[in-house]
Amino acid sequence: MIPWETVDRATTPDGTPLTLVRHGAEWVIRARATPLMGSRMHASEDALGARGCAHLQGRADARVLVGGLGMGFTLRAALDALAPDARVDVVELVPEVIAWNRTHLADLAGRPLDDPRVTLHEGDAVALLGHAHGRWDAVLLDVDNGPSPFTTRGNGRLYSREGLSAAWRALRDGGVLAVWSAGDDEEFTERLARARFEATRERVRAHGRGGGTHHLWLAQRRARS
Repeated sequence: MIPWETVDRATTPDGTPLTLVRHGAEWVIRARATPLMGSRMHASEDALGARGCAHLQGRADARVLVGGLGMGFTLRAALDALAPDARVDVVELVPEVIAWNRTHLADLAGRPLDDPRVTLHEGDAVALLGHAHGRWDAVLLDVDNGPSPFTTRGNGRLYSREGLSAAWRALRDGGVLAVWSAGDDEEFTERLARARFEATRERVRAHGRGGGTHHLWLAQRRARS
């Protein structure tokens, strides 16, 4: 039996330890001792990128923000759905995660950081959203475990009333906020409605037709009444 190998370690800004481990060709990022994401089960991340950008197929000069780099699968799916002249901003809080995506994990999603359409930002997605007004046609959030943060407490601000208001302002008219979550959250659905989003929620498989399920919200920016 092939043992799990610890390849590298990192720490989030609030002190949560992250570990990059591998088992043969399989890669996993753990938060404390709990798997946070893995290379075998990324169908829901693929769905986030594809469905969050579905309304932009054929759109010239589309602008997209991907919050949370992960293993690059959401970014890859978004790039595959967008035109050659699109521009994609990616923001990641943990510098080691960026480094892993340039080295150990780079080939898993086809090296999306090498795509010339991509601009990488190291920092807080909340801060980037807060300084943008009408910048993006889609904002895709795959940060932490979704509306119930697991690795970094400050990530909860993204999904708060203030964070959703910032996302609304950062989107262009008709833009879409797409959110990934490990679990369901009825209150978050209601919070999206209060923030003037027309939101739908769906369950998607973590691994093709098998494995567990994750949740996606697709929320369109409504105009002010």
